[in-house]
Amino acid sequence: MVRFASIFVALAILGGCASKQAPLVDGQTLNLWPDTPPLAQGQEPADIPAVQVFLPDPAKATGAAFVVCPGGGYGGLAGHEREVVGQWMASNGITAFVLRYRLGPRYRHPVMLMDAQRAIRFVRANAKGWGLDPRRIGIMGFSAGGHLASTAATHWTDGDRKSADRVERVSSRPDLQILIYPVITMGPGGHTGSRNNLLGPNPSQELIDLLSNEKQVTARTPPAFLMHSVTDTVVPVANSDGYVEALKKAGVEYDYVRGELGPHGVGLKDTWTPQCVAWLRKHGFAVR
Repeated sequence: MVRFASIFVALAILGGCASKQAPLVDGQTLNLWPDTPPLAQGQEPADIPAVQVFLPDPAKATGAAFVVCPGGGYGGLAGHEREVVGQWMASNGITAFVLRYRLGPRYRHPVMLMDAQRAIRFVRANAKGWGLDPRRIGIMGFSAGGHLASTAATHWTDGDRKSADRVERVSSRPDLQILIYPVITMGPGGHTGSRNNLLGPNPSQELIDLLSNEKQVTARTPPAFLMHSVTDTVVPVANSDGYVEALKKAGVEYDYVRGELGPHGVGLKDTWTPQCVAWLRKHGFAVR
């Protein structure tokens, strides 16, 4: 499998208005914008948001897709939450797009959210040409990537139907969300490093509240699967508890794996992955 950081393929036609859509290739990296991304501060890979593609066996492919957001405190992209997660998704029949989003302290909100929203729109706008279902596109995130995923799930927009960019015309709402030991709140009990990288050292209370996603759940927030360990000393389990409570209050369907599941950052483990796959099957995403 080709390494995520080593591939930098500028397939600009896929982000713009190409007359013929190129097929997906396993392991390839696709830039999310055809030209310079909005608010870019340079031209290095870290300035160019992109997704790496992981394809399922055609015999197992369900037509569903997921955008995967690795963790790393909004200051890095954890290696064990990238390729291996894409491969795991693909093994269950799901086409995975592992997101390389822009990071702090070089970038701040709303850049990270822009990248996640663009990734969902990018997959949805190209879905039919890739043999995917535009109504079965989810987002998954670990730790700070879980915050980004929950932000995408609670701050989505319908798209601008008048935009000259066909990608921007479609909705950024994910159809499902998977949050693994996620940072949820930007207030007390969250993760200080993630907050500082995302919002800066002195954010306003208004911005803290806006990005505390337990406060942003509505009845139109997509169904969620969460995993969090009660022994997590980096991101307290109260983050997921608060989000689940908000989902319950809003009447949003969820499944929550909670218990003594190891330290923060455990990645893919059979203490929660079978339950997650069962949940994905229930929603018609994973192969049976």
